[in-house]
Amino acid sequence: MTVGKVEQYLANEVKRHGTVCLPLIDSENSTDAASIAKKVEELGASAVLVGGSSATDQFELAKVVSDIKDSVKIPVILFPGNVTGVSPRADAILFSSLLNSEDPYFITGAQALGAIAVKKHRIEPLPTAYIIVGEGTAAWFVGRARGIPFHKPNLAVMYSLAAQYMGMRFVYLEAGSGAAQNVPAEMVAAVRKHYDGTLIVGGGIKTPEMASAIAKAGADIIVVGTMIEKDGNWQQKLSSMISSMRQSRS
Repeated sequence: MTVGKVEQYLANEVKRHGTVCLPLIDSENSTDAASIAKKVEELGASAVLVGGSSATDQFELAKVVSDIKDSVKIPVILFPGNVTGVSPRADAILFSSLLNSEDPYFITGAQALGAIAVKKHRIEPLPTAYIIVGEGTAAWFVGRARGIPFHKPNLAVMYSLAAQYMGMRFVYLEAGSGAAQNVPAEMVAAVRKHYDGTLIVGGGIKTPEMASAIAKAGADIIVVGTMIEKDGNWQQKLSSMISSMRQSRS
């Protein structure tokens, strides 16, 4: 599969900044998604992720994506929790396989069901291995994952290498939305040492210090979501986080 425009754009952004930020807007919880997207673009976000681990209303998702597309110039990338997470106007989709799920549906089943819609709407697929670290979050529960223990970085390396050998150009280490603990920097560094593709890290990253440590460890992309939903001072914090992650890889 050839590299598309959004994938090339992300590669260029990583090359330019070292580590970039992709804020995640939950289509179910965001009352003013377009306004939030515009603000994160102004603060230096490289793209916007739109998703939700249990989204069922495709019409609502389509409206959120459409509103965001009308408000920003940066790419809008879908982060689907299920087949309902495909929306026509998006620029790209994290076409992800939950590699450490115990349910084949989340490894290949949902992907097969959603593939035709991705093709039909000409959404650029970003081949992604989704790997859940830890347990107790919605993504862990819904995806029936055997979460990788936080203190076992070699297991994350094994899955990431498997992803690479299967041709996946992105690996997403996910602690889960609102996770009490973020993916440890040691685990990120271990995966970075062996995995050659684009490394995404998300879940529980709430401070500039956390973002800096994850960036220094080798993450190409950091996803921030819950902080934007729940922190009244999120704009200032996000600005500081983007600055700290860029400085860490410069």
